[in-house]
Amino acid sequence: MDNTKIIFFDIDGTLIDMEKKCVTEKMLETLRRLQEKGIIICIATGRSPMDVPKFQGVEFDAIINFNGSYCHCGNKQIYSNPLRTNDIKTIIRNAAGINRPIAVATDEKVITNGSEKDLVDYFAIAKMTVDVSEDFDRTVEEDNVYQIMMGGYKEEYHIIVKDTENAKIAAWWNRAIDIIPKNVGKGIGINKVLEYYGIDKSQAMAFGDGNNDIEMFEQVGHPIAMGNASDDLKAISEQICGHVAEDGIYYFCKENNLI
Repeated sequence: MDNTKIIFFDIDGTLIDMEKKCVTEKMLETLRRLQEKGIIICIATGRSPMDVPKFQGVEFDAIINFNGSYCHCGNKQIYSNPLRTNDIKTIIRNAAGINRPIAVATDEKVITNGSEKDLVDYFAIAKMTVDVSEDFDRTVEEDNVYQIMMGGYKEEYHIIVKDTENAKIAAWWNRAIDIIPKNVGKGIGINKVLEYYGIDKSQAMAFGDGNNDIEMFEQVGHPIAMGNASDDLKAISEQICGHVAEDGIYYFCKENNLI
C-alpha cells in the first residue's frame, strides 16, 4: 500500500454513518492528512453533484456522480453518459404500472413525478426532499438525465427495466434503487479518473460498503470494505476495515501509514 497515489470513497455508509448522517472529526482529519501527504482523494457516489455534502476544510480532487455516469475534477467535466430518452420513458411507464413515482436527476436538479414513502425515505438518507415538479416532462424530453431514483424491491427489478435497451439497476438499499446507463458504473468512473491523472490501478485504493461498489472494487488495486459492508463486497475486498460508526477508515489509514 506504500505506492497508493489515489483513494476513492463512497459516501453513505462509508464516509458518513447513515444513522448519524454526519461526518466525524476523525474522518475529516483523515481526508486532510491524506491530501497533505500528496494522495489524491475522490468521491464515487450515486448522488447528484448538488447533493454531495460539504466536508469542512476538504476539497475533493475529483467526484464521480450518478454511479459513474458523470465525472468531474473541480469545474472540469471529464466524462458524461446520460440515460437514453426512450429508456427513461419506458421506465416511467413500467413504474406507473406498479404505482411507483420516479425521480430524474440532471447535473443541476433532481425532480419527481410523484411521491411515496419509499422514495421519501430514500431521499431523507441524503437529507433531500422530494420535489414533485411540473417541469418533469420537459426535463425528460430536453435535458441530460444521468440517473433515475425510485422506490423498489428486488422482486420488482425485472418489471422496472423491462423493454429498456441501455438501462440497469445499481442498488445499495433494499427499499429503493438507482437506474443508470447499462454501459456505465462506478468502475467506468474510476477508469476515467485514473486515465485523467495518469495513475495505474495498482496505485489506487477504494473504500465502500454496498453492492453498487463492486464495480469500483474491481478497478482498483486495493479494495477495502467497511466493517458494515455487504457480504458480497467483503468477499472481493483485499482487507476489511472497521465500522463506519467507529471511524474505521481513520484507524485503517493510521495502521497502514497512510496518514
